[in-house]
Amino acid sequence: MTAPLLSVAGLTKTFPGLRALDGVSLDVASGEILAVVGQNGSGKSTLVKILAGLLEADAGTVEVRGRDGRVPSEHEATAELHFIHQDLGLISMLSTVENLDLSHDLGRHGFLPAPRREEARRATELIARFGASFDVGMPTSELTAAERSIVAIARALEGWLRPDNVLVLDEPTAALAADEVSRLFTAIRHVAEAGAGIIFISHRLDEVMELADRVVALRDGHVVADVPAAQVDHEALVRMIAGHDLARANLERALHPGDPVLTVRGLAGATVAHVDLDLRAGEILGVSGLLGSGREHLASLLFGALPRKRGHVRVAGRALRGGDPRAAIARDLGFVPADRRTAGLVLDMCVRENLTLPRLAPLRRPTGRLDAGAERNETRAWIRKMGLRPPEPERPVGLLSGGNQQKLALAKWLRNEPKVLLLDEPTQGVDVGAKASIYELVASAAEQGAGVLVSSSDAKELTLLCDRVLVLRDGFVAAELDRGSLNEAQLIRESLGLSGDRREARFATTSERSDG
Repeated sequence: MTAPLLSVAGLTKTFPGLRALDGVSLDVASGEILAVVGQNGSGKSTLVKILAGLLEADAGTVEVRGRDGRVPSEHEATAELHFIHQDLGLISMLSTVENLDLSHDLGRHGFLPAPRREEARRATELIARFGASFDVGMPTSELTAAERSIVAIARALEGWLRPDNVLVLDEPTAALAADEVSRLFTAIRHVAEAGAGIIFISHRLDEVMELADRVVALRDGHVVADVPAAQVDHEALVRMIAGHDLARANLERALHPGDPVLTVRGLAGATVAHVDLDLRAGEILGVSGLLGSGREHLASLLFGALPRKRGHVRVAGRALRGGDPRAAIARDLGFVPADRRTAGLVLDMCVRENLTLPRLAPLRRPTGRLDAGAERNETRAWIRKMGLRPPEPERPVGLLSGGNQQKLALAKWLRNEPKVLLLDEPTQGVDVGAKASIYELVASAAEQGAGVLVSSSDAKELTLLCDRVLVLRDGFVAAELDRGSLNEAQLIRESLGLSGDRREARFATTSERSDG
């Protein structure tokens, strides 16, 4: 048999109070796509960081293409192992062109500067391979989450001198819609067919079954399964990951929406051209659409994180001015953004500080000083309610797993009992157990009277959670699906514009409401 491109044997890593990896062994062959699955905290990210040379293992070996038995340094690891990390590894102040330049020698012969026009053309061609088109000269901080993912993918695949390398993808589809995922999978298969070995890490189990040849499951730092993907189904994967059948989220609630808590007319800004919507108390309204449809910017526009070009927004009948998150908070809006690490949480602060940051007034004494005891007590109560692990109020948020970070990003707004809760990709990058918990919390918030708007690229998520879904296309509302007509296939058809009779209706509705 041909030696594997990558062979990991007995890898062990311990942090204070935590054995992150305990004797992990796996290998990847040329042309193989290996999925690595597990709950947040199972050891997946630690494994990737050791492979990349960012962490040093306590014991074990990593052999790349039979080279030797030692764990490679960071420089050596990136020579034959290529990575797309969960945080993408982009420098936000640099443009797409500049981020791509970081992965190779600059200019001609490594020292002469390359013409800027040539660099921009090359970058535009690279992102076009994934069906994307955006300004490659703007800072990547101004791109959407999906666009940033595409930049990271393009950088990882650029300039391979030989095809038999190993590509490691850590949650590469977290911010991508269905059509973008399809393009990415096509690219991954082409890379594998050329001789590369692929390690694919994802919480989206349907994607694992679609793409992978083999599945390795991690639990509590151990390899608990290593099986051909064709031999497992969705339920078997869940049992491998969780160690038992996972109880389904309890989303049963009374569907009796109250008065409108959010009214939007003629909203425009970023990729949103014209959106009208009404959200009622107790209702969960979904927003679907492809990259560039406006879906990825709608929640940010409503909260004021992005400026409005025009339009009117009213919360419980009162006007809300645009571009002012403080005003939105004062009107009892809460917002969980798609990128929790940079926009939803302060990673250097602890759990307690992040939880109470949006509203400190109830915790202040008459003198104005913060009541530290009251803050600690409230934090402990929310930790119990949200099931945060570990249950440590003073733990820096950057040390929490992705699922626990997302629970905290949601808890900081649920604590305020919002009238309107805006959720952008609410379960992006979280495991199946945390996802079920988040769904129950969202359903509970609606049952208690909040109006919830869920913007998501996950069609299954929208059909499971929502009472209605608006489908955005080209910045407009192209379709509205109620519970009776809501299913994944229809959502995808509407997002792709395959239901042709909707488009004329959209423009008719737009003209009728433009002055609303």
